[in-house]
Amino acid sequence: MKKINIGLFGFGVVGEGIYKVLEEKPQLNAAIKKIVIKDASKSRNAPAELFSTNVDDILNDEEINVVVELISDAEAAHDIIIKAFNKGKHVVSANKKLIADHHEELLDLQAKNNVSFLYEASVCGSVPIIRNLEEYFDNDLLNYVSGIVNGTTNYILTKMANENESYQDALKAAQESGFAEADPTADVEGFDSASKLAIITLHAFGKKIDVQNVIRKGVTSLKVEDFKYAKEKNYTIKLIANSKINHQTGEITSTVLPTFVDLNKTIALVNNEYNGVLIGSSLSDEQFLYGKGAGRFPTSSAVLSDISALRYDYKYSIRKYENKEEGTFNETGKKRIYIGFENQTDDVSNVFDEIEERYQSKNYNHIIGLIDIEKLKKEEIIENPKLSIIAFE
Repeated sequence: MKKINIGLFGFGVVGEGIYKVLEEKPQLNAAIKKIVIKDASKSRNAPAELFSTNVDDILNDEEINVVVELISDAEAAHDIIIKAFNKGKHVVSANKKLIADHHEELLDLQAKNNVSFLYEASVCGSVPIIRNLEEYFDNDLLNYVSGIVNGTTNYILTKMANENESYQDALKAAQESGFAEADPTADVEGFDSASKLAIITLHAFGKKIDVQNVIRKGVTSLKVEDFKYAKEKNYTIKLIANSKINHQTGEITSTVLPTFVDLNKTIALVNNEYNGVLIGSSLSDEQFLYGKGAGRFPTSSAVLSDISALRYDYKYSIRKYENKEEGTFNETGKKRIYIGFENQTDDVSNVFDEIEERYQSKNYNHIIGLIDIEKLKKEEIIENPKLSIIAFE
């Protein structure tokens, strides 16, 4: 591709950052021709003639060959991307929910129209996890992909672990620092991490998992007492997204759970808004990728990397997904789990297949043991706001 003419949807902090970089870096041979925004009344740091509120000003412009989608509305983004593909335009997106929910459809459509669909920025900010899975590990026998993929929750958990803060105080600090939204639900309840894990799982193992089938528990139920226990046992607590395959059966266990991490482990050193991902391989053992996962510049970096790759007509091959075989997810197995609760009336010892430790006090209680996957994912357990559910690695 000789010259990249970009149609940009959305001009928030990331969109503005990309505009400024492209203005300052002519060697990238890419320029924004039109920017579609929702509210034309806002003042913006770019020439007024670049802006429009009409999506067709991008979609019907034959000179625009790349659409960069950076809007928060997943349904609107879905419509834009489909139309862009059908117009023969390449697409770069950072919308993890959209991609996770419509992954197979969008991959089929981009192949049908012989265009590229790149979305490194949708997963871990500046951490190039998808490109590594595509290029370096595409033929490798992977065992697992595991790590911290949400900077907001990691910032909150770092505050709770290091400063003995409650969840509410740590969330307030994250919001004041710009790492948490006014409505942080997608992050703190683990939905964002589950969407990212679904995308990672397809690239790692070639299997598509529906986001709702990821076993998910956020960080909102965690208590100061849980972190006291972690400290006593030389652990910290991280929200870990994990997909692990059983090569004998082909079954994949995909979870997003608060997890006790040994302080001597590499992933325990990933603090604040940073992300860290471990890739476990039968051939190359374990690799670790680390970088900022939240904020304007990490996301901008990943988007610009995808734009730059389009200069060489790059596209994901996703060789492991060519046959589109159905995957088996979260049907068998047991996990070692800690469940903390304040009141004896919330005792859930009956869900454990084997109890190895029980602690009881006036103000807080916990049980540790093995729980069958089928029991763990029941709504009355995994979605109970009164229960702190923490996995062991």
